[in-house]
Amino acid sequence: MIVDLLLLSITTILVNNFVLVKFLGCCPFLGVSKRVDTAIGMSIAVTFVMTVASAVTYLVQVFILDYFGIGYMQTVAFILVIAVLVQFVEMVIQKISPALYSALGIYLPLITTNCAVLGVAILNITEKHNFIYSVVYGLSAGLSFMLAIVLFAGVREKLSLSNIPKAMQGFPIALVTAGLLAMAFLGFQGLKLV
Repeated sequence: MIVDLLLLSITTILVNNFVLVKFLGCCPFLGVSKRVDTAIGMSIAVTFVMTVASAVTYLVQVFILDYFGIGYMQTVAFILVIAVLVQFVEMVIQKISPALYSALGIYLPLITTNCAVLGVAILNITEKHNFIYSVVYGLSAGLSFMLAIVLFAGVREKLSLSNIPKAMQGFPIALVTAGLLAMAFLGFQGLKLV
């Protein structure tokens, strides 16, 4: 079982990276990746929300939605769970690190609408993960988000110091860089982990 969980983690972080391969969570990926420090803060918050949301949404699915036969309410229920978790994270970050809270700005409440968070919750159910696998998958998905956004922020910091043609400065070079990073992660598709 531990080997299976390790393989699930490695596969989720590298081979099926949520941002660069599955293209989930692109809004904060592009919006908060101008500086490494804000990218790290955002990715820690997203990882926490993904991990806890995976656990809570699994329990909601099994003990409420499936029990009462209201599986069609899955998306609404999961969004409510995620919204409550994000409010909790927002209050904690505001108390612990006001500088990070102001640096993240509008992107912190946008974790609620981050499709990667909802995606991991729904994928846990569609992949028929049990509780432990759901939590590990949520944590691994958060770590995959963290890996992608921190790498991208580091590259964007270097690009801000580079001599880039005027037409490519800013968002255009960020999109080209994101595409190149995604192509690099596609190289992990050839890994044989089993």
